[in-house]
Amino acid sequence: MQLLSGGIHDFFGLDIGTSAIRVVELASRGDVKTLAKYGNVPIDRKVSTSDSKADKQKLSQIVRELLATTNITSKNVAVGIPSSKVFTAVFDVDRLNSDELGKTLKYQADSMIPTPVDESKIDWALLGDSPVDKTKVEILLSSVHNKLVEERLDLLESIGLNVIAFEPDNLALIRAMMPPNSTEPQMVLDIGLTSTDLVIVKNGAPLLTRAIPTGTEAFVKAAIQNLSIDQSQAEQFVFKFGLSKEKLEGQIHQAIIGTVDILVAEIEKSIKFFQSRYTDSAVQRIIVTGGASTLPEFPLYIANKFGISVEIGNAWRNVSFDPSRQNELLSVSNYYGVAAGLAEREE
Repeated sequence: MQLLSGGIHDFFGLDIGTSAIRVVELASRGDVKTLAKYGNVPIDRKVSTSDSKADKQKLSQIVRELLATTNITSKNVAVGIPSSKVFTAVFDVDRLNSDELGKTLKYQADSMIPTPVDESKIDWALLGDSPVDKTKVEILLSSVHNKLVEERLDLLESIGLNVIAFEPDNLALIRAMMPPNSTEPQMVLDIGLTSTDLVIVKNGAPLLTRAIPTGTEAFVKAAIQNLSIDQSQAEQFVFKFGLSKEKLEGQIHQAIIGTVDILVAEIEKSIKFFQSRYTDSAVQRIIVTGGASTLPEFPLYIANKFGISVEIGNAWRNVSFDPSRQNELLSVSNYYGVAAGLAEREE
């Protein structure tokens, strides 16, 4: 979803998340993108999700301070939009020329998107032939309410930044996590604090996208409720022992497995839906990133559940960096997928 100008090469990626803000800036050397600067700052979710003027000013100040800390001087920025705030759909339409297709999509969008067309930013992409009807083509449609975009634009312009593009988090994620020129169907699963972004990609195109309202916070809450422990203990235990049945006599596994299986059930629904539409395309790999990717035994649990290869995502997969920084960067890579993907945009 591109809003503003193209052709700008000096820019950075900005991910304003629920619990942290992250930035990544890359330098291009021919076809190779090299990591130049990156950084993050934790934020109170009350600030990140607030509509109050005071909290928005506080958020803009936090962004300003992060840019100063990381020595990012570019004023051009590509910004992520939370996937939960973006409506995305893949559907079929008749084969039409570009002008007719644009008119048809505007008409169809009115009946498809949850917000009024005149109050929404709408973008679409032609994916190719429909897998179910060869007389039609497949379209990816995305929309977001103007209010969200305009508020974020005002916030960033207030500190002198030039927003060159807004993009849904899940689309930025696949740019960072997927190997270049990959053609086989793969799922990217980004498990954040309050929600999970799920994208199934084939030939570089996102054919199914979902924002599932279950994240690591739900796992921690399950541990609190089932073990009668406090927040701090629950966080420590969940991230240290995860789904291990051996550690602490499997108490953490037992406490959180019901909540984990709620998420797993949604993953299963998504795989079945995808494979019912794309009958010749089975998901070959699941790339897991975000907070839950580091939970002991979690990736293995997913792999065993679906009989699909599971890989831990690497935000720096398509980025060059000094080998001496490998341990430093890999230790934080599961949190930088969106910011890195935004920085990798081809403007």
